[in-house]
Amino acid sequence: MHFAPAFRRTALASSLKLALSAIVLGAPLLLTPSVAQAQAQTRAYDIPGGPLGDVLGRYGREAGIMLSFRPELTEGRQSSGLKGSYSVGGGLDALLAGTGLRAVQQANGSYVLNSLPGAGAGANVLPTVTVTAATAADLPPAYAGGQVARGGGLGMLGTSDVMDIPFSTTNYTAQALEDQQARTLADVVVNEASVRVLTSSSGFSDDFQIRGFSMSSDDVGLNGLFGLASSNRMPAAIMERVEVLKGPGTLMNGIGPANSVGGGINIVTKRAGDEPLTRLTTTYESKSVLGVHADVGRRFGDQNRWGLRVNGVYRNGQTSLDNGRQEFGLGALALDYRGARLRWSLDGYTQRENTDNFRSQNGFQSGSTIIPDAPSGHRAIYNGTELMFRDSTIASRLEYDLSDKVTVYAAGGYRYGASEQDFPAARSASAVSPTGDLRVTNAWYDAYSRTKTGEIGARTRFSTWGVKHALNLSASRLEQEKGNFFLSAPPESAQPSNIYHPVKLTPMTGERHRPGKASEATLSSIAVTDTLSFLDDRVLLTGGLRHQRVEMDAFNTGTGLRTSSYSDSTVTPLVGFVVKPLANVSVYGNYTAGLTTGSVATEPADNAGESFPPAKTKQYEAGVKADWGPAMTTVSIFQIERPNAYTDGTTNIYSYGGEQRNRGLELAAVGEVVDGVRVMASATFYDAKQTKTNGGLNQGNKAVGVPDHTLNLGVGWDLPWVPGLNLNARAIHTAKVQLDAANTIQMPSWTRYDVGARYVTEVAGRSVVFRANVENVFNSNYWLASGSFATVAAPRTVLLSAQIDF
Repeated sequence: MHFAPAFRRTALASSLKLALSAIVLGAPLLLTPSVAQAQAQTRAYDIPGGPLGDVLGRYGREAGIMLSFRPELTEGRQSSGLKGSYSVGGGLDALLAGTGLRAVQQANGSYVLNSLPGAGAGANVLPTVTVTAATAADLPPAYAGGQVARGGGLGMLGTSDVMDIPFSTTNYTAQALEDQQARTLADVVVNEASVRVLTSSSGFSDDFQIRGFSMSSDDVGLNGLFGLASSNRMPAAIMERVEVLKGPGTLMNGIGPANSVGGGINIVTKRAGDEPLTRLTTTYESKSVLGVHADVGRRFGDQNRWGLRVNGVYRNGQTSLDNGRQEFGLGALALDYRGARLRWSLDGYTQRENTDNFRSQNGFQSGSTIIPDAPSGHRAIYNGTELMFRDSTIASRLEYDLSDKVTVYAAGGYRYGASEQDFPAARSASAVSPTGDLRVTNAWYDAYSRTKTGEIGARTRFSTWGVKHALNLSASRLEQEKGNFFLSAPPESAQPSNIYHPVKLTPMTGERHRPGKASEATLSSIAVTDTLSFLDDRVLLTGGLRHQRVEMDAFNTGTGLRTSSYSDSTVTPLVGFVVKPLANVSVYGNYTAGLTTGSVATEPADNAGESFPPAKTKQYEAGVKADWGPAMTTVSIFQIERPNAYTDGTTNIYSYGGEQRNRGLELAAVGEVVDGVRVMASATFYDAKQTKTNGGLNQGNKAVGVPDHTLNLGVGWDLPWVPGLNLNARAIHTAKVQLDAANTIQMPSWTRYDVGARYVTEVAGRSVVFRANVENVFNSNYWLASGSFATVAAPRTVLLSAQIDF
């Protein structure tokens, strides 16, 4: 019989050896009612996956209980671990769910593991239990180390294990977000080499790059729907998972309102877990931004079918920018119901941010071949700017199982967002010179967007002649209205300034009107996919088609008159395969396409008035994934061809005759390589070129804004001699990029180093987690490139937090 003792002797505890031994040996005499009460209290656990016997042994030590079992009961079984706050009994129930085993408490307070009556061998791999997850049934379990999940959602294809899909994806867990003290979505996706954040923190918005192509915040999904995420930035406080797809995803999700083609990002919002949660976190961010975050979750009703999760955040203080200040408020609510066949959820959030001095993008003088050195990240290049943005979103999703093999679903949502900002101009002739000089004028730019979106669909599973099918049908529609107001100070008001010694902006004067409608867009589509499984699911083939219609109208923001109209459609395909030559190896490949809105040829082109359907960006990808148990590795190669339009200088014909081709090699590894050591590493190598240009000008040159390579390495270490203490570090490197099509001006490479620590303990019987992170620890000054523009990166930033569960 195997015993998992209540305590583990460490170097720091060796002096207590005799006392602890007495406690263990005398446990039957010491388990008084007060101890039983202590066992009913909850505490935080962070136990990585592994053999079930080892996981139970570690749980017994951390929970302070005597747990005994016969080795044959756990032999050959795997567990993905336990993460979250649990009572002693709740943790045991969670770890043993679905195993056919149960822990029975003895009269002396110890536990013995037995088989349930009539139970079989049980599942070989058990689900991860995460107290902050929606439910174990809703989300794939966390992988070894807890930083990423074993799978995630893929739009209409549903949720799948990463080893079963013909794509490259990364699914970040709530644990990863919390341990890195992520404030926004940008703080999460920066962990991947194939994803880069193109703008700095405390900027106007978060913009991204996936596989070398830019992606706007407008194209971030929220629980699978476009148009509901903030156009500025999304708060990490509402996120349970962040799902990243590398490569075009139009077939799975439809076209996004901002036409991103390099990949996709979807946010999965928090749900109430099975264990009650009352969590309060206090935060600090340099220079002196103080905050508080309350997170409360409860399940109630018959069989805990109803759940409620509430999050509230408030931050206020001086930012790292000179004379900078930020005030931020967030309220979010998630209500859900999980019945035997019916599942329903309702999500709502509202946020508002007011910022004095934010990091704006900068242009450089035309014809210049030298980029000035980046100024200090503390420097407010446009001193005196103000920014306000706010968002309000409500969304709902309903699923119903008509049978064990047929599910129908419907989802919909509404969002309104608005922003008001100073919009200083330092571009064209007044852009930044090689010595950092510029002439700057102030301006107002206010905007709004109003989005309604919805989706209906059905999923069914059946077999024909020994071949399994997973058939999906979907129809979606998104309606979005956007408007803006712009007023610039007169050119003669331009002030001489310098990025190293900026002058204060002259405040704007005049009448600030309400934004007028600028555009209306309707994106509607229908799609079908089928995944065929052969040879005991060792071969999977996926095929699908989506018919996408795009309707767009443009308006004069002053008069409200329609200035142009567009309506056209196209069909985008998907073909993918997964072959498993070994149980832990998947070879995959895909051909798919992304879509960007088409256009209408205008004067003076000879074909003025000709309408072009949405343009297809084609991807070819192949790769190998291997699950080694403690770690997962991925190697993939890809080619993405994106068309662009121009008017031919010889024929005077407007067409989509241009092309940018990005080729790449991706390497990635994630997991807990040895006990207590977690790794998240990746590298991407690009060959991005302008392959088709107007008249051959710049043909073969490197594509603008795409680095030759990007590298990421993150490591976390649980110190064995200090239980509860984790140290971590991260390095992020981006090679130089071209800022113009002629390749005459380059943005230098940059490297950022981060360090951090996490300490899990108990204070007055409550689970407490202390975290400290330092981003850009060496306070490096560098530019972040976004196309032909650049933003100064944030300086050294200190993040501190204390989290307590009540």
